[in-house]
Amino acid sequence: MSNDPKGMRKGLTQYGDSGFSLFLRKAFIKGAGYTDNALERPVIGIADTGSDYNPCHGNMPQLLEAVSRGVMLAGGLPVKFPTISVHESFAQPTSMYLRNLMAMDTEEMIRAQPMDAVVLIGGCDKTVPAQLMGAASAGIPAIQLITGSMLTGSHRNETVGACTDCRRYWGKFRAQEIDEQEVADVNNQLVASVGTCSVMGTASTMACIAEALGMTVPGGASPPAVTSARMRVAEDTGAVAVQMAKSGLTVDRILTGKAFENAMRVLLAIGGSTNAIVHLTAIAGRLGYEVDLKALDRMGRETPVLLDLKPSGQHYMEHFHAAGGMATLLRELKPLLHLDCMTVTGRTLGEELEAAGPGFKQDVVRPMSDPIYPQGGIAVLQGNLAPGGAIIKQSAANPKLMEHEGRAVVFENLEDMAARIDSDALDVKADDILVLKNIGPKGAPGMPEAGYMPIPLKLARAGVKDMIRISDGRMSGTAFGTIVLHVTPESAVGGPLAYVRSGDRIRLSVEKRELSLLVSAEELAKRERETPVVPPSAERGYRKLFLQTVTQADQGVDFDFLRAAQMRGKTPE
Repeated sequence: MSNDPKGMRKGLTQYGDSGFSLFLRKAFIKGAGYTDNALERPVIGIADTGSDYNPCHGNMPQLLEAVSRGVMLAGGLPVKFPTISVHESFAQPTSMYLRNLMAMDTEEMIRAQPMDAVVLIGGCDKTVPAQLMGAASAGIPAIQLITGSMLTGSHRNETVGACTDCRRYWGKFRAQEIDEQEVADVNNQLVASVGTCSVMGTASTMACIAEALGMTVPGGASPPAVTSARMRVAEDTGAVAVQMAKSGLTVDRILTGKAFENAMRVLLAIGGSTNAIVHLTAIAGRLGYEVDLKALDRMGRETPVLLDLKPSGQHYMEHFHAAGGMATLLRELKPLLHLDCMTVTGRTLGEELEAAGPGFKQDVVRPMSDPIYPQGGIAVLQGNLAPGGAIIKQSAANPKLMEHEGRAVVFENLEDMAARIDSDALDVKADDILVLKNIGPKGAPGMPEAGYMPIPLKLARAGVKDMIRISDGRMSGTAFGTIVLHVTPESAVGGPLAYVRSGDRIRLSVEKRELSLLVSAEELAKRERETPVVPPSAERGYRKLFLQTVTQADQGVDFDFLRAAQMRGKTPE
C-alpha cells in the first residue's frame, strides 16, 4: 500500500508519458486556484448527489460544506464530483431500474478520478445501496454519509409523515372516508422538510444497515436532515475519511461475512423494509458473499422487532434519534452481534458501542424481554409457487390472514390491474387472494413497488382494509398489509407464478413458512406447454443491458457481470 501512488498521482490519464500526465493534471487543477501545498494532501472525493428532482437530498449543499470542512480540518483536500441521483417518486419506470446504473456510475467515477478515499452522500431508497455496491467493487477506502430523514408534519393535530401516512390517507380517500379537501390538506403536511421518509421505509432501513455494517461514523443513521446534529455527523465523516485514506482502511476489511450477518440482525430487529434484503444481497454479491435466505429466516425466529416505528410500530425517525439512535438498538442486540467487526473509524463495533455509554430511559427501542413483535419483521416463504423463495413483512401484516387458504384473483400485469381493480364487475371477495404477475426484475422491468396492490374499490368502500396480495415485485418499506413479495423465479422468465389462473386455490402459512399453489404439477406443466413464456427484450440502450443481464431477487437484482467473479460462500457463515 505504501508504494501505491497517492493523491493527484493516482490513476494518471494515459497519454503515453506519465510525467506529462501529472504535469497537465496539475496545470488544470491549479486553474481552479489550488496551490502545490493543497495538492500534496490526501485527496478525498465527495460524491455529490444533489438534484432538484431529489428532495430527499435537498440538504446536499450544507452536507458538502460540512464534509469539506471536516476533510480540511483533518489535513485532507476535499474534491466534490457529481454522480447520478435517483429519487423513488421521480424515476420512471422505477428507481430500482436505475439503481444498477447509479452503482456503475459511482464505481467508474471512483476508479476514473484520483482520490485516496471517498465520501458517499446518499439517502433516498436506492442511492445508498447503489453507492455501497459501487464502492464495494471499486475497493478504495469509503465511508457513507446519510442525508437524514425529514421532519414530521401535523394534520388536524395528528402527527404524520411520509410515506406510511401517505398510503393510509390515500386508502381512506379511495374508500371515500375523507373528501378531496382533506386529502389535499394532508398532502401539504406529509413531507414537512427535505430529507428521506420519516418512517422505517427503505431509506431509513438502509441508513440503519449502513451504520450496522460499520460504514458510517457512530450515530450516523438517525439525525434528521435539517438538524445541526446531521451537519456534525457530516463534519466527522470528512475527518474520518482522511484517517481512512492515511491508514488504507479499504471496504473489504469492513464489509465481511460477519458484518452482513450483523446487518441482517438489525434489519429483523427494526422491522425494516423488505427491499433491504435485495440491496444487502447485491452489496454482498459484489464482495463474493451469498446471502442465505433460510439462515435469515432462522435468525428471524430468535431476533424480535424491538423498534417501535411505523409501519410496524407508532413512532418516527426523529423519535428514534431522540432515543439514542442505533447505539440504543445495538445495545439491546449486543448478545446476537459480532462485536469484533471493523468499522470506518478503525475501531470495532464493540469498541464503538462501549464508547457510546450505558444509554438512558426511553420508550422507542424496546428491551428483548418486551418486543414489539416476537419474531423478526421479515419471514421467508417457500413452496411450489416460489421455488426460489418469497418474503412477507410479518410485523406489518394482519395476524388473521397469515394462516389462510383462498381463491386467486389474477392480474396479468400492471395495465390489467389498473383497468379492472376498481370495476364493480370484478369478481372478488374479501377472503380472496390478489395475484399480480409481471412486476419482477425483468417483467416491468425494474421490479416496481407495485406489490402493495390497492384494495379493490368495491371492497374498500365496504370497509375491507387488508387482503393477501402476492406478486414477484416489491413494496415500499413504508407500506403495510399481508403482502407476499419477491416471488422467485419471476413470472416473466417462466416461474410458476406465470401459470396461476383466477379461481386457483392458494395456501399461505407464515407459521410453516409455506406458499403453495394447490394445483398439480401435471396441470402446471400442461399450462406451461400451452402458453410458454417469452422473456422480455429490448433493442437498444440501458434497457437492453438490463434485460440481458439482470439477476433474480435472490441474487440482488444486480447485473450478473458486476457480481464478484469468485464467490466466497454463504453468509451467515
